[in-house]
Amino acid sequence: MTLFSSVEPVRFEGPQTRNELAYRVYDKDRIVLGKRMEDWLRFAVCYWHSFNWPGMDIFGSGTLPRPWLGIPVTQAMAEQKLEAAFDFLARLGAPYFTFHDVDVMATATTPREHAANLQRIEERIAAKMASSGVKLLWGTANLFSHPRYAGGAATSPDPQVYAWAATQVRGCLETTHRLGGENYVLWGGREGYDSLLNTDLRRELDQYGRFLSMVVEHKHRIGFKGTILVEPKPFEPTKHQYDRDVAAVFAFLQRYGLAQEVKVNIEVNHATLAGLDFEHEVAAARTYGIFGSIDINRGDPRNGWDTDQFPNNAQELVPTLVQLVQDGGFTTGGFNFDAKLRRQSVEPADLYLAHIGGVDTLARALLAAADIVTDGALERLRAERYRGWDSDLGRQISAGKLSLASLSDLAVEKGFDPAPRSGRQELAESLIARHCKY
Repeated sequence: MTLFSSVEPVRFEGPQTRNELAYRVYDKDRIVLGKRMEDWLRFAVCYWHSFNWPGMDIFGSGTLPRPWLGIPVTQAMAEQKLEAAFDFLARLGAPYFTFHDVDVMATATTPREHAANLQRIEERIAAKMASSGVKLLWGTANLFSHPRYAGGAATSPDPQVYAWAATQVRGCLETTHRLGGENYVLWGGREGYDSLLNTDLRRELDQYGRFLSMVVEHKHRIGFKGTILVEPKPFEPTKHQYDRDVAAVFAFLQRYGLAQEVKVNIEVNHATLAGLDFEHEVAAARTYGIFGSIDINRGDPRNGWDTDQFPNNAQELVPTLVQLVQDGGFTTGGFNFDAKLRRQSVEPADLYLAHIGGVDTLARALLAAADIVTDGALERLRAERYRGWDSDLGRQISAGKLSLASLSDLAVEKGFDPAPRSGRQELAESLIARHCKY
């Protein structure tokens, strides 16, 4: 028995069920455009917020019952947490999980001890994965919580900190590889600055670029076939983080020759903190060819920080799901629930309720997106808006057959006088809304 054993396995019971601990929309074996719903969504439970977060905030201590947490975390605590986590994953029916190295292991004080503690728990994780069938979507190293990382990890002014970070990433990447992880994520939580007055920007970016290059080199050295992902976020905890959004990450990857090796893990709440729409970040990543995976959550529009709440508005997610459906789904990525309970949600069942609601929200958005793509009206609207580029003039411009001068001369000769044409934004928005019927 664990903290989460009081809940029966969560099953699909349909929209008419009165059982709050059941899926109303998510039917993992339902075929949607030729693919099982589970294979479209590939959802994961994150280890840190779900099992490693005590429910504290800057004004108060933890409120959530997590008996395996302590300072330091012992091996026995780590194993107790593992039992509870996989009990929860199995009862929820989650196909994947994600973790930071320090989430799963006993506390370490030296690089050697860190490697040993991670390897010790890795054996236990592997056994749990084998018996449950739950897979690893991705692993990552926590390079932001410990005081040594106050000035960053890959961007630290201290090369010994840089070396400590390399030790953690090497160990976690190798563990992820041995556990069959499908991706490896680097979230630069403190890869940025609080003040430019004491920051050598060029040096730090070069250090960061070299660090990421070493990660890619090691990936190939050990034969890891998964995708290396960087997670954009504009600020918090630092004033400015170098991977502030997808465009900034792409520019960084190009500068350091990594655009063919590294993709992005996009978080909803990080996009909104950057002042961008989530679907914009996904569209930008697809355009640049670096779309990888998604951390699915939401923020509170009245708070200027990363609240990591579970998603509950399917209509807001439909534009992103349309893009996913158009691409045929993820390759190695998935929807990771990087979301946490509110501090007053202290019952063990609350963690189930939060994930059930989030998964059903994704399922609703998926079904609406599939209908929209099948209907084709949205795509026809978009194609009609750009139909001029299929004309002789449009084709000549696109093919590079006209110089600036010759194009200008042609406009003068023909007396071009184009009138504004409707973008039909309201119709496009209505098309999204009318399909959200699930």
